[in-house]
Amino acid sequence: MAKQPMLKFVTVDRDMPTKRDANTRKEDFNEIYAEYAEAKAEEQSSRCSQCGVPYCQSHCPLHNNIPDWLRMTATGRLEEAYAISQATNTFPEICGRICPQDRLCEGNCVIEQSGHGTVTIGSVEKYITDTAWEKGWVKPITPMQERTESVGIIGAGPGGLAAADRLRRAGVQVTVYDAHDRSGGLLTYGIPGFKLEKDIVMRRNEQLEQGGVTFKMNCRVGTDISFDDIRNAHDAVIIATGVYKSRELAGPGAGAAGIVKAIDYLTCSNRRSFGDSVPEFDSGELNADGKKVVVIGGGDTAMDCVRTAIRQGAESVKCLYRRDRANMPGSQRETQNAEEEGVVFEWLAAPKGFAGDPVSGVMVQRMRLGQPDASGRQSPEVIDGADYVEEADLVIKALGFEPEDLPGLWEQPDLAVTRWGTIKAQFTTGETEMDGVYAVGDIVRGASLVVWAIKDGRDCADAIMARFDASASVAAE
Repeated sequence: MAKQPMLKFVTVDRDMPTKRDANTRKEDFNEIYAEYAEAKAEEQSSRCSQCGVPYCQSHCPLHNNIPDWLRMTATGRLEEAYAISQATNTFPEICGRICPQDRLCEGNCVIEQSGHGTVTIGSVEKYITDTAWEKGWVKPITPMQERTESVGIIGAGPGGLAAADRLRRAGVQVTVYDAHDRSGGLLTYGIPGFKLEKDIVMRRNEQLEQGGVTFKMNCRVGTDISFDDIRNAHDAVIIATGVYKSRELAGPGAGAAGIVKAIDYLTCSNRRSFGDSVPEFDSGELNADGKKVVVIGGGDTAMDCVRTAIRQGAESVKCLYRRDRANMPGSQRETQNAEEEGVVFEWLAAPKGFAGDPVSGVMVQRMRLGQPDASGRQSPEVIDGADYVEEADLVIKALGFEPEDLPGLWEQPDLAVTRWGTIKAQFTTGETEMDGVYAVGDIVRGASLVVWAIKDGRDCADAIMARFDASASVAAE
């Protein structure tokens, strides 16, 4: 049986002040929480049945060796558990926090399928790596030898950083170019801090920088530097820009003040958490405090927006989604969290226009589900005569993201794209039709999960290393 954490009681002298030093209180909390986390990690890990066919592992994009590091954790061999976890995942503490485990590993756990509740794999993964950082088991990036080859990576998101980590450990010279002032991409500016603490991301960024990765921030390709310049400076180039172009809404009043993009809203909130001065927040443009907020969309970004609005002190928060709960693309766990925090979901409801400028309401049309579309999901159909107006002071559009026109922006007509605007690349290697140019993550897949971007970055780095080794072998003959 896993040991239970001991509760600590503090005896207070009635003749002494009862207000305790804040640092002391924090230390006591951290100590109690650490004992609790250790006990829960051991308890949950010991529940793993070590089944012969580990569906948790096969349904993880990285194919993490979950049963083995669960077994190590259950027996107190945490450093070995960390080594196993880190071997296949560049950022396990990040995936442990933000992966939709209910759709991946935990959702396919044999114990979950048998009705006894899943092993909480994500929280154990988070605990293992947090402990590894605390104990000093996470070692600096120290290549065995330096290589002369260099790789330029456009985009400092999870795919680009995963590739940078793997290439730098092999001794390759790596330069990362990014338009923002901090690296991390959506990990830094797109995901709220209550889901992914920003010091966790900054710690990995610092590790990469200290390990020899060069970062060129506030550097926009096509404006501050040309794609050709990057290509000429390196032996290979990885495009890892992600997709940040927001899908738009049509209808009367769609351009009214108070209707904002999800990415702008979340970036503003995250900048505030860093202590940055954000005029759009101070003016109230991207601040939900005291407002009636309506978020349009049913994905994970919509869930991030509604939960951020709650934390900013919104008067009310409602989420409109044109299908029902069973058909929403976002995590059911996130939806439940949002409901527990006070968010109201209006299912089978879609906007048809907006009232007022600045916005005062969303004109909503009720929907029903009809026949399945090409994706197999039932198509929403309008119910005539069932319209109504939802009051709103702030409307946030969370309808998903599309790729920007990179061939046009970068003046690269030979950069082949799909009919969706994503870059054409081999899924296993990231290789594009341009010699020495690779692409990974959402700019290839479309808007997807962080864990898939990490996998793409790692696979692409391995393909580039194989190319470099093959070239070196030919040169040596």
